[in-house]
Amino acid sequence: MYKTIGVLAHVDAGKTTFCEQLLFHTNSIQTRGRVDHQDTFLDNHTIEQARGITIFAEQGRMHIGDDTYTIIDTPGHVDFSPEMERAIRVMDYAIIIVSAVEGVQGHTETVWQLLRQYHVPTFFFINKIDREGADIEAVMLQLQKECSNDVLLIDAPLTNDSVQGHIAEWLAERDEQLLDAFLSETLDGQMCRSYLQKMIQHEQAFPCFIGAALKDIGITEFLAQLPLLTETHFDKQAAFQAEVFKIRHDGTQRLTFMKALQGTLHTRQDFTFGDVTEKITEIRLYNGHRFETTQEIQAGEIFAVKGLSLAKIGDILGTTQSPQPYELVPTLQAKVQYEGQQHIKEVLQVFRLLEAEEPSLRVVWHEKFQEIHVHIMGVIQLEVLAEVLKNRFSLAITFGEPKILYMETIATTVTGYGHFEPLKHYAEVHLLMEPNSRGTGNTFVNACHADDLSVGHQRLIEKHLFERDHHGLLTGSPVTDVRFTLLTGRAHIKHTEGGDFREATFRAFRQGLEQADNILLEPYYRFKLKASNDFIGRMMNDIQQANGTFDAPILTEDQVVLTGRVPVSTFMHYSTTFAAYTNGKGSLSMQFDGYDTCHNRDEIIAQVDYNKQADPDYTSSSIFCAKGKGYSVPWDEAKAAMHCL
Repeated sequence: MYKTIGVLAHVDAGKTTFCEQLLFHTNSIQTRGRVDHQDTFLDNHTIEQARGITIFAEQGRMHIGDDTYTIIDTPGHVDFSPEMERAIRVMDYAIIIVSAVEGVQGHTETVWQLLRQYHVPTFFFINKIDREGADIEAVMLQLQKECSNDVLLIDAPLTNDSVQGHIAEWLAERDEQLLDAFLSETLDGQMCRSYLQKMIQHEQAFPCFIGAALKDIGITEFLAQLPLLTETHFDKQAAFQAEVFKIRHDGTQRLTFMKALQGTLHTRQDFTFGDVTEKITEIRLYNGHRFETTQEIQAGEIFAVKGLSLAKIGDILGTTQSPQPYELVPTLQAKVQYEGQQHIKEVLQVFRLLEAEEPSLRVVWHEKFQEIHVHIMGVIQLEVLAEVLKNRFSLAITFGEPKILYMETIATTVTGYGHFEPLKHYAEVHLLMEPNSRGTGNTFVNACHADDLSVGHQRLIEKHLFERDHHGLLTGSPVTDVRFTLLTGRAHIKHTEGGDFREATFRAFRQGLEQADNILLEPYYRFKLKASNDFIGRMMNDIQQANGTFDAPILTEDQVVLTGRVPVSTFMHYSTTFAAYTNGKGSLSMQFDGYDTCHNRDEIIAQVDYNKQADPDYTSSSIFCAKGKGYSVPWDEAKAAMHCL
């Protein structure tokens, strides 16, 4: 049986040390490293060792009985959380490490929410119980309050013969059949374990273990319970499917990491991407930086392949379904600053390679200014990126001050018209553009009849609408939350060329924006502040000053919890201020909560100073032809000049 177990935590909770112990006790590694000694097995990148934090999700491979486990050690720092989210998508189970001293911290809550969204059965491990200030009971109460009332402490072994009284009672409270068995004293350990295993799978129970990873306390006890409480089922006979969750490069060769969801994969097997077919040339099973090759893998396994250059992170091989979008997205962008000998286009190719490994970077090339911009989660990510570029590519790169990533949308329904007809070219597109609900993104509906425009040309228009982010009129930021409906269009049997519909589509899009009421959007956080009651006034005032909103405060005898929404731009540095006035005793968690109306629209528009007339990629004018010569028609006259009725 193959099982993929992810280990997640807030930074410094002891996650990597915990993984080290699991691998050691299953004889996967012979010696245990330590984070402070810079010699841990899974944090094997020099940057990770130097900083003492996990940056890249790495996997270890271990065996317990007949089961094969892949342990994925994920980053605990918020700047690298997209790497963590990609790993979550291929986990069968997750273990959240919580410090017995610090308890539930900001990033712990983010991890918990993501695991619930992806429906990954979850265990807890309260770590560092040997430390001064450790309070297991307080942390348990916190977990039950902040995460789920179904967190269950397991502090003694479960066997087929016996089970702790409080566990039997806990289960009996949640199932009538178990309650009857409990009252008749026929409830045995095997029945309890079987029910608990199912409840874990259905996210109705979240077992919690205790220990101290650094001192090797509670590790063997946890390992003994893991096979009893976890179970996976994969269809090995079905057609092969696998989800890509990581891209790495071994020298010049590209490694595509994936999890087999069903079926069996063999070397020399083919995969088709559009018009291109690629062949698997090698299959690797990784344990840290070490690997062994194999000729075949089965459903449930985590593995890497050589031979694929077109598969992207998030793709599901063996199916035509579109990849599911990720929850965590960057809210900042930074300009790449380079003054070396290499041409900037060569530097761009390096960033494209890094973008394949870290898709959230969203590398943007501005041809007019010959500039590279990257999307990022935070400043620490930029520091690490600079180190990677120096160590791996010998490039001395710095970055400009990170800026907020704005977006734009429309508030009114319009029809955009685009026509492109210079001599010996022809394409016309009519697009209905309507506001989508916030956070939906851009969507497409086809209402064009095949008698008006061929299906091939209709698909081409849809492709052009989604092949890139499109600039809005206010700041040139990407346009989102628009519902496009293709109404009609026209081609010419003789003169329509390959790029004509791209031109006509972009012009229709831009002409629609010229008519619409345009809105500037900015990213928002969903925040949770927790501190002494003494600070409630300060907290509420700070949120109002940051143009945020908050729900009714939750007050206890000595503590207040405040939740709400606030713009990223006004709150991104607030953690330092909050820690200072609460003397480090407050708790702050922030999660990206989508885009909403910008609180200081006019200020940002003036600051960006975008000139819609000078954007080299876009124009709202249409091109028509008369007497063998093309001429331009401005957007406000374009509708009357269109050929389609």
